[in-house]
Amino acid sequence: QVQLVESGGGLVQPGGSLRLSCAASGCIIRIVAIAWYRQAPGKQREWVATLTVRAGTDYADSVKGRFTIPRDNAQNTVYLQMNSLKPEHTAVYYCKWNVWVPSPSRYLEVWGQGTAVTVSS
Repeated sequence: QVQLVESGGGLVQPGGSLRLSCAASGCIIRIVAIAWYRQAPGKQREWVATLTVRAGTDYADSVKGRFTIPRDNAQNTVYLQMNSLKPEHTAVYYCKWNVWVPSPSRYLEVWGQGTAVTVSS
């Protein structure tokens, strides 16, 4: 079974930076895509960014130029680097991995538990 553990959330001042982590454990044959989502208070969960092997990275217009998705292949960890944060970036951030796992071979969509980010002075 694949599990995702997120960390790195917290309180940051406007204009500051924060780096979220999403570490995967378990046996993974192939990673299809890794995505970040967020859910602000009182709002629906929305897509933030995606990393795929074939297409590279893609970002929501609201975060382009501010957020990036660095990846540490050796540690099976993906990050969400958030710069120039604004109060409207306050949300619970979730990572999602779409992967193939073995025994039996099957396709899974796995979500992290979420990590809260608050941007406030």
